[in-house]
Amino acid sequence: MVEEERWGIIYCPKGGLLSNPVKRWEQAEHCLQSHHILYDMVQSENPRSVERLVRMMINNGYRTLVIFGGDSALNDAVNYLMRMEPEERGQITLGVIPNGVLNDFAHFWGFDESCLDRTIRWLMQKRVRKIDVGCIRYQNRKNEHCRRYFLNCVNFGFVATIMSLRRRTRHLFVSRRLSFILSTFLLLFQRTDFLMHLHVNTETVNKRLMTVCIGNASGYGQTPNAVPYNGLLDVSVVSQPKTVQIIEGLYLLLRGKILNHRSVHPYRTAELTLQAESHTPVSVDGRLLNGTPVGTCKVSVEKEVINFLIPD
Repeated sequence: MVEEERWGIIYCPKGGLLSNPVKRWEQAEHCLQSHHILYDMVQSENPRSVERLVRMMINNGYRTLVIFGGDSALNDAVNYLMRMEPEERGQITLGVIPNGVLNDFAHFWGFDESCLDRTIRWLMQKRVRKIDVGCIRYQNRKNEHCRRYFLNCVNFGFVATIMSLRRRTRHLFVSRRLSFILSTFLLLFQRTDFLMHLHVNTETVNKRLMTVCIGNASGYGQTPNAVPYNGLLDVSVVSQPKTVQIIEGLYLLLRGKILNHRSVHPYRTAELTLQAESHTPVSVDGRLLNGTPVGTCKVSVEKEVINFLIPD
């Protein structure tokens, strides 16, 4: 068994033309050693290896797991933790050093990939907060019952496609804003409305919508008032706007004021159901969901189920 205070770090190198994984790790190693932190690091071989590495570290006795990666890596770690018994999961604390293509959940707390030493100093303080996670339950085309947990958000429709393109264009650009603008330009050639049936609180929406974002946190700017510690989800339902309104909406999204747009209808709820027509793209924490949901999806929140290291 390892020392209780020893960190288990899972390093998920960032891809892209401008990325230097070796140099990035050397910078982190220097910071960790300068602060005399006990740690062991393993590197993920591919985007789907994080869950296996989390399981390995927990089985070897690590109680503090730090994901040196982005939203997708955090999502994989949380999904493994949520399969554990609550008593066992309660002994594990999760932290993040942002290093991914998308780092929105880390940004929500104030972590910044350019401030490596500050991030490590914050993690050293061991300030733990129990946070909520969202959960989407659905049936796939093989009639299998599936569920996927999320820290940030689930997107149905147009913005799910934006997030997929944004992830791919971030490999080419350092700027999050530039990659977002480019991916949005590419969407001029994509479908922008989808028939959805949504039941939230006492209201039912049954019409063609541009997108629905269900946020446990900021939802990549679409649910800017959502927080992962109040036991509720924020929902932004976006009707099909005109072209000029789409441009206005993108401007407000980049400014963090999307709820001011006339086509956006916000809700707050603990759970909801949604059924979308086939081939509607669905993303979970910025990554397209494997297997398109069939029939009605149920989205809910589980309150205070993950121990998370937050800034001092």
